[in-house]
Amino acid sequence: MNHDNIKQAAAALRQARASRVAIPRVSETFGIAGAAAAYAVSRCNTELDLAAGRRIAGKKIGLTSQAVQQQLGVDQPDYGVLFADMEFLSGSEVPASRLIQPKAEGEIAFVVGRDLNDENLSWGRFLHGLEYALPAIEIVDSAIQDWKLTLVDTVADNASCGLYVLGLEPKAIGNVDFSLAGMDFRKNGQTVSVGSGVACLGNPLLAAYWLARNMLQLGDPLKAGDVILSGALGPMFPFVAGDYLHLSIAGLGTVDCRTA
Repeated sequence: MNHDNIKQAAAALRQARASRVAIPRVSETFGIAGAAAAYAVSRCNTELDLAAGRRIAGKKIGLTSQAVQQQLGVDQPDYGVLFADMEFLSGSEVPASRLIQPKAEGEIAFVVGRDLNDENLSWGRFLHGLEYALPAIEIVDSAIQDWKLTLVDTVADNASCGLYVLGLEPKAIGNVDFSLAGMDFRKNGQTVSVGSGVACLGNPLLAAYWLARNMLQLGDPLKAGDVILSGALGPMFPFVAGDYLHLSIAGLGTVDCRTA
């Protein structure tokens, strides 16, 4: 990896976010190749954010659709960092002015109840470590022009993290069949995205388990209180300021927001 190129790519993405002006692919502009280099770009900006006082609230999982994985030529999801200032609660007004070219996805969020730092994290200990689940709207946002992404570009751009909105009624994970949980996502009263948990690696719990084990291997285990956005249940869609978003997921309830 060329560390100068990594720093330059990170600076370009940071400036794009600050100015809210999209830029060409950093993979091409700065010669960033491969997932390892892309994550290095993302870590560079995460470290700057932490130094500036931002606080990590959890992680998001992307590329949980097998069709999208095949399209990008990868065989596993990716992940990004969620910061506390990205979080909103159902019923909130969400500031589109903080975003560049936002799109919305319906997801299931899990909240970690205990540190997932077992050396060999079993399925049982993983499940025991999840406190509850919530319906969630993820507002993804890319700093890359026209969303013309490669895997490297989305990973370098913190997995296209924007903002997220959480529901208010937590459910115990043993009370929901996540693979069959049907989703209806509406914009201004019209259904624009449908899907179910099976679209997320077959089951959103499997996506969350992948993340927990991956973060453990990287020496950055998930901690009690962390939010996990487990991946989209259906297609994402664009929106603009003034739109009203309402998500319903069977067994989990609803979450909504208005964009301003």
